[in-house]
Amino acid sequence: MVQFSQVIPILRIFDESKAREFYIDFLGFAVDWEHRFEPGMPLYMQISKGDIHLHLSEHHGDCCPGAAIRIHVSGVRELQKELIDKKYAYARPGLEKTPWNSEECTVKDPFGNRLVFCEYT
Repeated sequence: MVQFSQVIPILRIFDESKAREFYIDFLGFAVDWEHRFEPGMPLYMQISKGDIHLHLSEHHGDCCPGAAIRIHVSGVRELQKELIDKKYAYARPGLEKTPWNSEECTVKDPFGNRLVFCEYT
């Protein structure tokens, strides 16, 4: 019997320092591992926070910038406050109540990818 266990989105990045500033410093993800085929080659890395895993890639053919992903969370209000309190220069995310009974906090990374943190009420 086939069993599915996890989906790991791959998001395109163009600047390693900007990616680290956004995903590690601002959102609070941790770097699990990094890979380059050799020094000076594009970065591919896995980051995580709780049970969420994301792959970030500088490789041209892996994916397109401008992706959107939804991340289900408990405590979206607390997350939004935590992000606002960091006073990140490039994002001050708000909260939105939706017609489909969720509360959402949306942030865009420096590469046009959209992360929607959502909690169903």
